Amino acid sequence: MKSFISSLFILFAITSYAQPKKVLADKIVGVVGDRIILKSDIDNSIEDAKRNGQDVPPDANCYIMQQALIRKALVIQSEKDSVPVGEEEVEQDLEQRIRYYIQQYGGKDRLEEISGRTIYQIKEEFRQTVKEQRMADAMRNKIVENIKITPAEVKAYFEAIPKDSLPYFESELEVAQIVLYPKANRELEKYAQDQLTEYKKQVESGTRKFETLAKLYSDDPGTKDNGGYFEFNRNDKNVDKNFILQAYKLKVGQISPVFKSQFGYHIIQMVSRSGDDMAVRHILKVPPVTQDEVNEAIMRLDSIRSKIIAGVLDFGEAVGKYSEDDNSKFTAGRHRGRDGSSFVTIDELDKDIVKMLDKLKVGEISQPAAYKDERDKQGVRIVYLVSKTQPHRLNMKDDYNKIAQNALEEKKAKHITKWFEQHIPTYYIMIDQVYQGCSLLDKWLQYATKQ
Repeated sequence: MKSFISSLFILFAITSYAQPKKVLADKIVGVVGDRIILKSDIDNSIEDAKRNGQDVPPDANCYIMQQALIRKALVIQSEKDSVPVGEEEVEQDLEQRIRYYIQQYGGKDRLEEISGRTIYQIKEEFRQTVKEQRMADAMRNKIVENIKITPAEVKAYFEAIPKDSLPYFESELEVAQIVLYPKANRELEKYAQDQLTEYKKQVESGTRKFETLAKLYSDDPGTKDNGGYFEFNRNDKNVDKNFILQAYKLKVGQISPVFKSQFGYHIIQMVSRSGDDMAVRHILKVPPVTQDEVNEAIMRLDSIRSKIIAGVLDFGEAVGKYSEDDNSKFTAGRHRGRDGSSFVTIDELDKDIVKMLDKLKVGEISQPAAYKDERDKQGVRIVYLVSKTQPHRLNMKDDYNKIAQNALEEKKAKHITKWFEQHIPTYYIMIDQVYQGCSLLDKWLQYATKQ
C-alpha cells in the first residue's frame, strides 16, 4: 500500500494519453476551494498504477481522492502564504518525467506517436499538475519546518515498539573513498582526436555512415550498439555541460568539431531538434591510460594517504581537495545507501571495494588500488572504513539515528494531521456521493457541502 501511495507523488498520467480509450464524459468528483478534482484524474491514476505493475487495493479510489484533496488544500494554503516555487524547479521535474517516459516507450518519436502529442504539448499539458505538486510539497515542508525531536521522545518512540516487532539488520558500514583518474599522455590524446577527425571526414565525404562508425569504434557502451543515438534536453543536469554546448550549436545533419568532455573526446551529429530537446548520434574515444600513468596516480594517492594518517590532513578535507569522483566528492567521499543515508550493506558495494574492506579495521585507510568505475573508466582509489556494525536487532545504541529519524517523521505526520483538522473546516469542500463510504475521507466528508 505504501509504495502504491508513494507513486502518486512521483508519476503523473502521461500514460493516460498513450493508451487507446473510449471517449467518456468527464465529471467533477471533488472540489477544495476553487480547485477541482476530475473523475478522469482518479481513474487514470489507478490505470497507470496497474500498468506499472503495482499492487492496487480495492479501495484505491479512496486513497487517491484523499491524496488529491490534501494536495489541493496545500496548494491553496501555499498561495495564501506566498510559499515560493520556482519555474526552474517545475521545468526540472517535467524534464525528469519526460525522460522516464521516453525511455519507457523507446524514444521521443515513439512517445509522440503513441500519445498523439509533441513533447512540448505533453509538457504544457502537465505543467500545472507538476507545479501544484511542487507547491504542495513546499507547503508541507513549511508546516513541519520547526518540528524537532528530543532524546526523551526518541526513547519513548523506541520503547513503544513491540519487542517482537523490532527489525533485524545485517552488518552495515560507513565507507568513504578518494579517487584519482590517471591522465593519458599527450600522444595518446592526440591519437584519439585524430581518429575522430578522420571519422568526421569519412561521414562528410559520404564514404561512411555516422551510425556505422559509432557501432564499430565508439567507447561509449551505453550508446554504441544503438549507433551512438542519444536524446537529451538543453537543461539536463545529468549531461556533460560541454556536450550540451557543442550539440546546441549544430543544425540537423551537421557534425561537430572534435571536443573534450569529462568522459573523453567526442564528435556529435545532430539528428533532430525541437526547441531545447535534441536527438544526436555521437562517437566517444577514451584515450587509453598506460601503467605508467596508473603508477603515477598511485604514488600521488599514497602521498595523500600518508598526510591523512599523519594527521596533517583530515579525510573529508582531502576528499574536497583531491578527489575526482563526482558521485562522492560532496559527501566527504562517503557512499550513499539505498535509503539515502551514509550506511550501506555489503551487497550495495562493488566487489573490488569489498575485497579492500576485508583487510581493514574500523578507522583504517587502505593502500591505493587501481580499479574500473561504473563507466569502465580507469581509476585509482583509497578506501576509509569509517564504521561497521554487527548484525543485530534494532536498538538505541547502534541505531539511534535511524530511530530518531523515524520518530521525527511520525511526529511530523501527527503535526500535519492536526494542521489539516484545524484547516479543513476553513475550505469549501465538495465530494461526490460515490465516495461517501470511504472511511479515509471521514474528516473531509464531515465538512463537505451536501449534494
